[in-house]
Amino acid sequence: MSGSGPGSGSGTSTGTGLGSVAATGAGTVRDAALAARAAATRLSTTTGGERNAALIAMARRLSGSSGEVLAANRQDLEAARETGRSATVLDRLTVSEQQLEALAGTARALADEADPVGEVASGSVMPNGLEVRRIRVPLGVVGLIYEGRPNVTVDAAALCLKSGNAALLRGSSTARHTNAALVAVMRKALADTAVPVDAVQLAPGTTRSSVHELMSLRGLVDVLVPRGGRELIQATVRDSAIPVIETGVGNCHVYVDEHADLEKALAILLNAKTQRPSVCNAAESLLVHESVAPSFLPRALAALVAHGVTVHGDERVRSFHPAVLPATEEDWGREYLSLDLAGAVVGSLESAVDHIRRYGSGHTEAIVTDSQSAARRFVAALDTAVVAVNASTRFADGGEIGLGTELGISTQKLHARGPMGLTALTTTKYVLVGDGHIRGGAAAPLP
Repeated sequence: MSGSGPGSGSGTSTGTGLGSVAATGAGTVRDAALAARAAATRLSTTTGGERNAALIAMARRLSGSSGEVLAANRQDLEAARETGRSATVLDRLTVSEQQLEALAGTARALADEADPVGEVASGSVMPNGLEVRRIRVPLGVVGLIYEGRPNVTVDAAALCLKSGNAALLRGSSTARHTNAALVAVMRKALADTAVPVDAVQLAPGTTRSSVHELMSLRGLVDVLVPRGGRELIQATVRDSAIPVIETGVGNCHVYVDEHADLEKALAILLNAKTQRPSVCNAAESLLVHESVAPSFLPRALAALVAHGVTVHGDERVRSFHPAVLPATEEDWGREYLSLDLAGAVVGSLESAVDHIRRYGSGHTEAIVTDSQSAARRFVAALDTAVVAVNASTRFADGGEIGLGTELGISTQKLHARGPMGLTALTTTKYVLVGDGHIRGGAAAPLP
């Protein structure tokens, strides 16, 4: 886990020219959490219309603050290059004017989405006339620990605000200045709305101890969501006293079945691997049934190499193209997040499933097949958050499946699983409505 992160340790200006509303109004992580708790209490009484107005204000400010944000991002990018950060890190860290406008668009789009708060998830009337309703309510204070992805800063803040939660954000040091500028912009926008400014904050501190302090604040922070690599996620799950929603890494597989349409398979594979290799729903492994390997792999490997992909294959995959490197045991379980791909030939669908069960991360798996029976067997056999049939793994995304902006993709089974949209940022409470109802039919006697 990264031992440093963003945050000015006080309420002073971030240096972005945005005045007195900085990225945090508190001096310590605990102070920030206390402020977030107070903000969450106030948020619980706001209306959906008031929160939507705040989102629109945030979008307007983000669109009008490109100079400050892009200058801060250039500072982070320069530091990342000087320290030899990888192309993957630089790609995730970069914020362009177009991307900033897209982040503003995310806030606007969320304002148009249905409000989950107050929704009746279920309801009934008991035989005695007692009304029972289960309604959606905010989680409260949502803490996020994440790596150098400034888009998460805006996405998480906007999602939390829409769902009535306060957001306490702890990004990594690689995006320190960008995150501070983005949060300062959003807080400046909130200052003119019914939503409290402290509903969006960066957790102060730049050391590992500040991360552990955040993890210890059970009772002030309601849930913690880690976004990043395996080490970050596992460290948060292991060390946090706060309930954690685990967003897993993505060792995603594409399995080309013996009954596959090979044209579809090639298009799906190239999209899954090359459209954006640095994200968690990009394909990292290719499995091909041995009966179609001779006709599929020569074309597929040539196309992958032409797209700059380095394939790490087993002996049979290597026999189809001279550029394929020998795969090691480590390759089968890797989330490359780069233009690298592990590849193997398998003897059956069951062998493909066994391979995925052994090396997969429970994120997203895809099968390409024209056999309904094979598709059903594949879907039933894999215990994973998302299964795609004749579709790219890149569709494992809230915006692509009708959930809107997502906070992450949960690979655990409790509370939330798969792409986490607005509903995943709520819990429920029961409301009982009676008319003088007493249990047992008679009032308890007075003492």
